[in-house]
Amino acid sequence: MARTAQLLHELLDEAARRSPHSTALSSHRHSLTYGELAAASTRTAALLHREGLRRGDRIVVTTADGIGIAVLLYAVSRLGAVFSVLHEQVRGGPLEHVLRDSEPKLLVSEDPDAGRTASAHDVRFLGLDELLRNALDEGTDVPLVPAPQSPLTVDPVSLIYTSGTTSLPKAVVSTHQQVLFAVSAIQECLRYRSDDVVYCPLPLSFDYGLYQVYLAALSGARLHLGTVAEVGPPLLRSLEEAGATVLPAVPSISDRLAWLLRRSSGGPSRLRLLTNTGAALSDATMSALRAALPRLRIQVMYGLTECKRTAIMPPDGDLDRPGSCGLPLPGTEVFVIDDDGNPLPPGQIGQFVVRGPHVMAGYWKRPELTAERFPRAQGLFPELRTGDYGRQDEEGYLYFSGRRDDLYKERGFRLSATEVEAAATRVEGVTSAAVLPPEGKRGALLAVVAGITADEVREAMRDHIEPFKIPRRCVRLDALPTNGNGKVDRKQLAALIEQASAIPAPVPAQPAQAAQAGLAH
Repeated sequence: MARTAQLLHELLDEAARRSPHSTALSSHRHSLTYGELAAASTRTAALLHREGLRRGDRIVVTTADGIGIAVLLYAVSRLGAVFSVLHEQVRGGPLEHVLRDSEPKLLVSEDPDAGRTASAHDVRFLGLDELLRNALDEGTDVPLVPAPQSPLTVDPVSLIYTSGTTSLPKAVVSTHQQVLFAVSAIQECLRYRSDDVVYCPLPLSFDYGLYQVYLAALSGARLHLGTVAEVGPPLLRSLEEAGATVLPAVPSISDRLAWLLRRSSGGPSRLRLLTNTGAALSDATMSALRAALPRLRIQVMYGLTECKRTAIMPPDGDLDRPGSCGLPLPGTEVFVIDDDGNPLPPGQIGQFVVRGPHVMAGYWKRPELTAERFPRAQGLFPELRTGDYGRQDEEGYLYFSGRRDDLYKERGFRLSATEVEAAATRVEGVTSAAVLPPEGKRGALLAVVAGITADEVREAMRDHIEPFKIPRRCVRLDALPTNGNGKVDRKQLAALIEQASAIPAPVPAQPAQAAQAGLAH
């Protein structure tokens, strides 16, 4: 950072000062230079201020429009307010939960249904299209934001809702200071360049996608916002037409790319870097990518929303250390503890604990959970007890083994079995439900005791949870097997389903589902 930004929107302002005419964002329909993006966010900040948004207020944004999200998040930063970006599928019960939990001043969306939900919760609603028309109109005459609105570096700037061990998502609170440190440390490892074109097929409601906006501004790169359609069969053409040099991916995208490359005589000629997080990337996929694209470098990463990124491998470091997810970010540390909290020596498996300026501020309105997951080391520095287990070698490289709780990852996204089960049991006619996390080649599976069909259960769950969180496979049983404590015996459940050969064929992903799922293959 040339002047070391102190506030999130200063990343953009510095990029605009350096290269005002360089393209900041592009999509298949629009593009904005850094100068245009800075001006649009300033006008939007003034418009939001006129609508009553002030320092500390929350604003919820639910849309698939990545350019609109970027304009809004920088505008909200200028006001000292706090934004929360939701996927466009978040509606009904899940949206109501976020509105109750975050108590926002404004909800911005192009979805009329979201407007009606906002009205029912006494939340002011603004249409995204009208807001952006005014923001992008260079002739719009609006006053600048008053100076007293300027936030402090320790002020919250975003709430990122994430699944957890409760039935409803919780929000991770991120301050300007924490976000900027994380972005700077990640950039030190990935080294995006000002001539890069970062092709982002991920929704900006996913923090991996969202941070591409920040990394592009820090490096001066162009961020190209892909669509669901572009990441299907047209992926190779989409990458080539965009001139992509960097691809932030989850395994489903990388698998798709490798599959297409095996059946093609050529590939994206400029692609130089692929990053991966969300779940482990298979050796077969990495080998196929390297064989087809000899100049491509791969960087494996591991992280959590609570600290953004935990570890990053050097480029192609997996070739020397198979199975490792990397070294801790510069300026941070990771160590391993046993169940009593005692540090473990290299090579022994225990819980990962993360310490550093990238550890976020905690959970919104969850003081007990914050105290449990974010204890303070010797009364000074916050730590993050990740709930992830693994080992660390003598040189500090991390090797992930698994999770302690009910969180699981599928198609690159972290999901909660408790949240999915709670949504299923809210369906009329369902008496009990259990989720089997992915294992081997089998994806997540939902088992229910219900008076309606499995397909009817899955369809009705859309009223209670985002569609991409609903397992593609559901089986109806007369009863769920339990252990001596009365809890569902998942091992016995898996064996029961396997023996009965009751698992139906996978339900094909619909376009709306694939959007957040990263583009299921």
